[in-house]
Amino acid sequence: MANKVNIGSASMKQIVNELGKLNWGRRAYAVVVLCATTAVALPAQTQGGTENVDVAYKFAVLYTFTGGADGSGPYSSVVRDSAGSLYGTTCCGGSANGVVYKVDTAGQETVLYTFTGGADGSNPIAVIRGPAGALYGTTYSGGEPGSCYGRGCGVVFKVSTSGHETVLYSFTGGADGGTPLAGVIGDSAGNLYGTTSQGGDLSCYVIGCGVVFEVGTSSQETVLYTFTGLNVGTDGGFPNAVIRDSAGNLYGTTGGGPNYGVVYKLDTLGNYTVLYSFTGGADGGGPEAGVIRDSAGNLYGTTYGGGSGGVVYKVDTSGQETVLYSFTGGADGGGPEAGVIRDSAGNLYGTTYGGGSGQGEVYKVDTSGHETVLHTFTGGADGGHPAAGLIRGGAGNLFGTASSGGKYGAGVVFELKPQ
Repeated sequence: MANKVNIGSASMKQIVNELGKLNWGRRAYAVVVLCATTAVALPAQTQGGTENVDVAYKFAVLYTFTGGADGSGPYSSVVRDSAGSLYGTTCCGGSANGVVYKVDTAGQETVLYTFTGGADGSNPIAVIRGPAGALYGTTYSGGEPGSCYGRGCGVVFKVSTSGHETVLYSFTGGADGGTPLAGVIGDSAGNLYGTTSQGGDLSCYVIGCGVVFEVGTSSQETVLYTFTGLNVGTDGGFPNAVIRDSAGNLYGTTGGGPNYGVVYKLDTLGNYTVLYSFTGGADGGGPEAGVIRDSAGNLYGTTYGGGSGGVVYKVDTSGQETVLYSFTGGADGGGPEAGVIRDSAGNLYGTTYGGGSGQGEVYKVDTSGHETVLHTFTGGADGGHPAAGLIRGGAGNLFGTASSGGKYGAGVVFELKPQ
């Protein structure tokens, strides 16, 4: 779990301390504190069940960050192109404000853009890749000068294939939102959708509880929903990432709210529905990531808290939640900050920030609810504390990042290959 650090504003720190149960504060701390090649074949280990393991995974570090111009602290996952190159962001390094990078199939890293911390943004969160190869994402800070206690409220950006950055929208921290802690998704028309962790209704703990937004092809921002949950509502607050179905409905989670976060749906007319509200008990609490959706409309995700060390859950179309696996915080992992991905057989894959040797793990949960540890991070050359989720290649390979560790302590990009 990340340690608390000074975020440079006493008033902001006081608010965060008052909201100590809310996961968004800890994640914001982690972003700011960071700014101040090894291959091991491991047999899979089973926890919490008697799964017959017939696949071992070979772990390999694809790139080790030095913490210099190449970046530091890859807190977000990667995306992959058809040639097998990986793209992602680091929250820090570069000019101390983070970078957008590419790692090719030979393990060569190329910095595509280095943030200055000014109008172009600072501390990028994540990227997606458009049809023409351009990358789109958000930054946690930078942008509008003087906003959000002087650090800027973040931007939505585009980085072209030639490495040119364009700010598509700069948040003010007011009704339009501010301080995104998740990336964006896109539709076929080129519109982008995302969330901010603050802004919106400023009567909600002064800083606002966040919004769901759309940025159109003309860079016009539209607020689709404003959260009120820590003020007068039951809708939750401090939202995580969203997904979109074929009809245009959005689904997501909040890290806080009247209880311990919610799973919600936002339809194309702006109607907001809480699908499930976490209690913080055995059902989980404080999700730090969004959800995925299967063809039947069921949603899957994780919570950082609740249970003994967080849970993997399913919410069906009737709003019934099922805990698929409850982490103990021990050898099986604990405190998942990332969500899950799902294969065609219904198995789920993800990472935990803690547990194992204390540095986190990569895991699989099968359709019977048995968990298999695929890799336990040591915090050494293999990295530590994965905060982001995984992507899966056509051969079943898993790709991801570890936010720390590696030779220089600045994190790694890794691959797990089935043998």
